[in-house]
Amino acid sequence: MSLPHSHHLTRAAELPAATDQCLLTYDARFLRRKRLETVTGAAFMIDLAQTVSVDQGDGFILSDGSVIAVEAAAEALLQVRGADLVRLAWHIGNRHTPCQIETDRLLIQRDRVMRDMLALLGAEVIEVTEPFTPEGGAYGHGRTHGHSHGDAQGNPVAEHTHAHGDSHDHDHDHDHTHGEDDHHRHAHEH
Repeated sequence: MSLPHSHHLTRAAELPAATDQCLLTYDARFLRRKRLETVTGAAFMIDLAQTVSVDQGDGFILSDGSVIAVEAAAEALLQVRGADLVRLAWHIGNRHTPCQIETDRLLIQRDRVMRDMLALLGAEVIEVTEPFTPEGGAYGHGRTHGHSHGDAQGNPVAEHTHAHGDSHDHDHDHDHTHGEDDHHRHAHEH
């Protein structure tokens, strides 16, 4: 017996009344092909043409007629408060870290390096567990590009990596030029 499936995402504004819900963390809401389960235990399959960032309230209309709404699941976050939230948000954004911006606080995923940096900037940082719905990318959709500041246990890593998803349609300009000496050295190494 095959699972009910969906081949496209329906955005919140166009989603009919949901018959069930699927709770997903922020990272799990970036998907292309995956078996998911609803809060009532029903399994279904998503098989999209490309990887997409799914927002809270978006959903899927399944082959059996079910309408599954996606809701943000509670996850481990850092709540950031301080006298100058704009400055703190700038430092978070400067590190390409997804951030949920509210009137009196910011929420980011738990990260020891970010926690320590924000504390040094005078922020009050506490651990919370709640749904995470950060701001989208600069073009009003998709995800921001993340830098890795540590491994799963919060241990720092030496180099930064960019995670570039498929859900955006703008160009990235990265300077990959090398100095004269560098170019000369590469030419002689071959």
